[in-house]
Amino acid sequence: MVVRAYQARVTGAMSKFSQSFTTLPGLKYLPGCFASQAQKELIAAVLGATQEAPFHTPVMPRSGRPFSVRMTNLGPLGWVSDRAGYRYQTAHPETGLPWPAIPEMLLSLWRDVADYPHPPQACLVNLYREGAKMGLHRDGDEEDFSAPVVSVSLGDTAIFRIGGLERGGKTDTLKLASGDVVVMGGPSRLRYHGIDRVLGGSSTLVPGGGRINLTLRRVNKPRL
Repeated sequence: MVVRAYQARVTGAMSKFSQSFTTLPGLKYLPGCFASQAQKELIAAVLGATQEAPFHTPVMPRSGRPFSVRMTNLGPLGWVSDRAGYRYQTAHPETGLPWPAIPEMLLSLWRDVADYPHPPQACLVNLYREGAKMGLHRDGDEEDFSAPVVSVSLGDTAIFRIGGLERGGKTDTLKLASGDVVVMGGPSRLRYHGIDRVLGGSSTLVPGGGRINLTLRRVNKPRL
């Protein structure tokens, strides 16, 4: 499994960051989870899927202000934001076509690290070019908060910020390099988090430069 690469490295890497970050319950940081070759295979699969589901620019519901990131989705459901609000839907907002399938490499990652018995239903694909960022927010549009959010970083290093369960207050930061994985589950599932900035030129993985973030989510509660 590609995700086994982190196991021998994670203990030493943890010492780089603050004690308060590494002891947050439900939060797992897995540096180097995807080795170099696995990153290349994963980015190829993701970019291949964007030929069917191209990146688009979402806008804020009330203001119509465009996001600085471009976005698409993989899986049965995709998260969208437009003037009508935030929601999940089964089709691309511009093409009207179903979202492409989530690559098996990501499903394997979920099985290894999510500690949750059902597969993810959505994989958000966010493209950060020069100057793009993501303000503090929490992933709260899902029915099932018992499932974690699993995030994969590819390309340029990003400055990740995480806070508490309410907006405001103390935050911690972490540099996320290409191949790193963060799992937010349990008591940390609804923590506010965001991307302050991306360190341009720190990787050559993404064609044209920048960073791609993949966020795996379970949307609906399993049917009994």
